[in-house]
Amino acid sequence: MGMPFELNTMIVTKGREKRLKDNYFTLEKQGYRLYPIDIPIDVRKTIESESSGTAVISKVEWSSEKTMLTYQLVSLNSTN
Repeated sequence: MGMPFELNTMIVTKGREKRLKDNYFTLEKQGYRLYPIDIPIDVRKTIESESSGTAVISKVEWSSEKTMLTYQLVSLNSTN
């Protein structure tokens, strides 16, 4: 039996991110997702929206059909 997963090249938050401290955030996504670690990638609220900024993911955890990201926002394009 295989394990379904997605390969993602941007972070789509849908407003569900949680601030840990300063510019560090966590985000829980449904399903197993693979993200690049330690390189800057785009952050958006929705897939269709403009870029909110750039982040560097430091940790990806898979458990119970969920993916937990820990990332640092390194640049912000808008305050909205």
